[in-house]
Amino acid sequence: MKELTIEAVLENVDTVIDFIDEQLAEYGCGMKEKMAIDVAADELFTNIASYAYNPETGNATVRVEVFEDPLAVEITFIDNGVPYDPLAKADPDTTLSVEDRPIGGLGIFIVKKSMDAVNYEYKEGRNILTIRKKI
Repeated sequence: MKELTIEAVLENVDTVIDFIDEQLAEYGCGMKEKMAIDVAADELFTNIASYAYNPETGNATVRVEVFEDPLAVEITFIDNGVPYDPLAKADPDTTLSVEDRPIGGLGIFIVKKSMDAVNYEYKEGRNILTIRKKI
C-alpha cells in the first residue's frame, strides 16, 4: 500500500493522478482501466479540493492498494472536511436533454458506472471514499 497526503487544492490534481499512475504502471494496468481510474480520481480529488474545506483549505490523503486474484486496485480518498456522502444523491436522469438536466452530479455518476465498487463512510471526523477497479 502506498499513500500520499497532499493539500487539497485544484493545482494538485495532476500530482495525485501521477501518484496513482505510478502504482498502476507497476502492475501493468491496461490503458482502458487506467483511463477510467484517472477520470474517477480526477473527479473525486477535484470535489475534495472544491468543496471539502471551502473557503479554507486542508489536506487529503490518497491511498493506493493493489490486490491479487483477481488483480484489482483500490484507491481511498480521505479528508477531514465537511461530511458529505456523494453516493447518497440520486443518479441524474440521463434520458433528459442537456438543457433540461440540472447542473451537477454527472461526475459521481460516471465514477459509479466506471468502477467495480464505490464505497463511502464518515468515520472519526473523516470522509472516506473508496473506489475499486479490476486491472
